[in-house]
Amino acid sequence: MTTEAPVALITGSAHRLGARTAERLHERGWRVVIHYRSRREQAEALVARLNEARADSAIALQADLTRLDDVHRLGKEAAARWGHLNALINNASDFYPTPTGEASREDWDHLMNTNLRAPFFLLQTCLPALRQSKGSVVNLIDIYSEKPLGNHPIYCATKAGLAAMTRSWAKDLAPELRVNGVSPGAILWPENEGAIDKGYQSAILEKTPLATTGQPDDIAGAIVFLVCDAPFVTGQILSVDGGRSLNM
Repeated sequence: MTTEAPVALITGSAHRLGARTAERLHERGWRVVIHYRSRREQAEALVARLNEARADSAIALQADLTRLDDVHRLGKEAAARWGHLNALINNASDFYPTPTGEASREDWDHLMNTNLRAPFFLLQTCLPALRQSKGSVVNLIDIYSEKPLGNHPIYCATKAGLAAMTRSWAKDLAPELRVNGVSPGAILWPENEGAIDKGYQSAILEKTPLATTGQPDDIAGAIVFLVCDAPFVTGQILSVDGGRSLNM
């Protein structure tokens, strides 16, 4: 591995979609920075597997994205590790219901800080390195950014804001950077119990033309395409949802 191998920072990449994205980029010859908040064991296991396949190709960095000091440190350490940074993938987010009559200030701050503030200031910190490499950014949006999910007003607002920032960044940061988004539909159900009940899961699949959930590879493949294979694409949000957004 030479020092010229491109480097990607992927937030929330110890498991699920983020981990598969890291694996797919690694297969393309990239070095990857695996960010985690609390899943140290999973992050370190993933890094060990990747480094076994190709030495000095992956590291794990811990950061709590609700803390601005952690966000800045994460960006600086990721850019410094191999001396350059070629892609930032803002994958990490939290998801849970916040009915308007019940949501707390803590709910607002946690979701806004994790899902919206952290991507902004992480990109701000990484911006010099990404400009130098003429790199790219991919933000994980959600189909609910346009057609909201009931009882999730704060979450939906964070994703709508991230979609708007994606398009704003694509204008403001060109031509040095490309900025795009991927908007998943039903890929993996949320891990926290009660976020979406079984009946609602069935209703979602009934409205999905392809009549099934997608796979992590569907999202990872879209991200890899935008990062590696789409040099003339910027400011776009690609829905990967089995046609679900046609029948919201």
